[in-house]
Amino acid sequence: MFKYDVIIVGAGHAGCEAAIACAKLGAKTLLASLNLDNIALMPCNPAIGGPAKSCLVREIDALGGIMGIAADATYMQLKMLNSSKGPAVRALRAQSDKKEYMRFVRNLLESEENLFLKQCTMTQLLVENGIVSGLSDEFGQEYHAPCVILTTGTSLEARIWVGLQYLEFGRLGEASAKGLSPSLKKLGFTIGRLKTGTPARVDSRTIDFNKMAIQPGDDDPSFFSFLPDRPIREQFPCYLTRTTEKTHEIIRNNLDKSPMYSGLIHGIGPRYCPSIEDKVIRFAHNPSHHIFIEPEGKNTYEMYVQGFSTSLPAQIQIQMLHSLPGLENVHVMKPAYAVEYDYLPAVQLNHSLMTKKIKGLFCAGQINGTSGYEEAAAQGLIAGMNAIKYLQNKDMLSLSRESSYIGTLIDDLVTKDINEPYRMLTSRSEYRLLLRQDNADERLTKIGFESGLISQERYDNFILKQQKIEEEINRLLVEKISPSEKVNNILAKYGESIDKGLKLSELLKRPNINYKILMQVDENSFKKNLSRDIYEQVEIKIKYEGYIKRQLQQVSMADKLEKIKIPDDIDYLTINHISTETRDKLAKIRPVTLGQASRIGGVKPADISVLMVMIESHKLKKR
Repeated sequence: MFKYDVIIVGAGHAGCEAAIACAKLGAKTLLASLNLDNIALMPCNPAIGGPAKSCLVREIDALGGIMGIAADATYMQLKMLNSSKGPAVRALRAQSDKKEYMRFVRNLLESEENLFLKQCTMTQLLVENGIVSGLSDEFGQEYHAPCVILTTGTSLEARIWVGLQYLEFGRLGEASAKGLSPSLKKLGFTIGRLKTGTPARVDSRTIDFNKMAIQPGDDDPSFFSFLPDRPIREQFPCYLTRTTEKTHEIIRNNLDKSPMYSGLIHGIGPRYCPSIEDKVIRFAHNPSHHIFIEPEGKNTYEMYVQGFSTSLPAQIQIQMLHSLPGLENVHVMKPAYAVEYDYLPAVQLNHSLMTKKIKGLFCAGQINGTSGYEEAAAQGLIAGMNAIKYLQNKDMLSLSRESSYIGTLIDDLVTKDINEPYRMLTSRSEYRLLLRQDNADERLTKIGFESGLISQERYDNFILKQQKIEEEINRLLVEKISPSEKVNNILAKYGESIDKGLKLSELLKRPNINYKILMQVDENSFKKNLSRDIYEQVEIKIKYEGYIKRQLQQVSMADKLEKIKIPDDIDYLTINHISTETRDKLAKIRPVTLGQASRIGGVKPADISVLMVMIESHKLKKR
């Protein structure tokens, strides 16, 4: 018999975060994978970050996770998206070296003395009296632990489709995971079916890049991790091409060969990452669509065709690719495919990511109905942190919506009936001006430190940074700048001038002025020699002070509902004055607070009023 404190099933981005968190916090941890050569694999685009997702990566880093560190150590290109827009929508994106990223993460895993790796297929959950006790594998070996985290990705009962043919794979070249889905069903869990897909990989030696627009990285790159001294590496370009009318014609003429359009795939696909067939049909008014050609690694010819996922037959895929400018003679190294897999709708979980039915059983990543490496890693980290708290019989970590995108992600998953792969978007958060990628450390480092994943040295550096930000803001609120010929000559370059003494904070609030310009006209700002991560925070806090205050007021109002707890023993089915549908939804999800109840789809303000009366009545009966 093999005994552990925590067993994690699946070594993708969720599993790796969970495993390292558990091992670092002292638990004897087993990480089981279908294939140990595929640890931290990026089966789709080898890229980290992007809109909203970059916030998740920065939050993972602030809590003590590894994704940001790994992305910084293995990038091929770093680019800040939406850099000309407001800070709430700016997003860092890294094109990573796929193999380097995997080697880097595996090295981190193998460096943890409490962490053990195992290649096997876990086929059955072991449960005693409603509490998980371990798992057994395909050979009948049992592995015992009081805590299990399922991070199975797209492997459960999976099959991949190329045209009307399918293979029992979770990913091309990796077997489907059999057994766990029936085991979960037997325990009373509801299991659903989802679909995702990935584009073809092509040989760069057969691409005419002269017909494409080059997409370089940033000259002065930003990084994901808040750790200092991030590595400066050579950057490699991506390229932009577009679909043509010929591409669209080929697709329209072959829709009968698509397993999606012929009804063979029953799983629901991601709305915000559609296949090229979906784009052509749903957006028929668009004459063409952007396609990005991106490197998979610096030591390989393999390139990724971003925006061109499809499940059409391999021979049709070749015709489609040959219709793209620059790819007329391209050699296809791997075909695109769709993958259909089982998942566990996350309304069956608490905010801790532990299941409601079985104590000690946690789920994280695509098994919860999400898509994306970042979403998976964020859940894996929270599941790992809470697994340790569960073992220690401590209150589990539940991040609020106003504290983080991670909190928003998990609250959406456990509160809303989501029947398609969930992708994090900035529009998902009602507090996105507060939840920026630049201030994730301010919001979450203390939690990471108190949990034991952030070192004392790193926490001390964080405190020092916050002090410097506060000191500089206070200085700008007090010190003034006087009009002079020199000052106005500099300001004139940016369409500004001053005719009387002005506080530096008031000058910085002007739309055309930023902190770098302030340094040109204020000698003290220049002498401060503040790092970019500090002066950017100063600038944002001063420029957007009014908007931030307004959003904090929204948080305060919403917090009133969050503070009203709903008793655990409430029988929703007996509540009068609300619809049967609402009663059923409340009974299914069992919200913890009135705030959570208000976010359940179909629950109306009038229903919340009824719930408030019911809670007061329940309190009186208890007394």
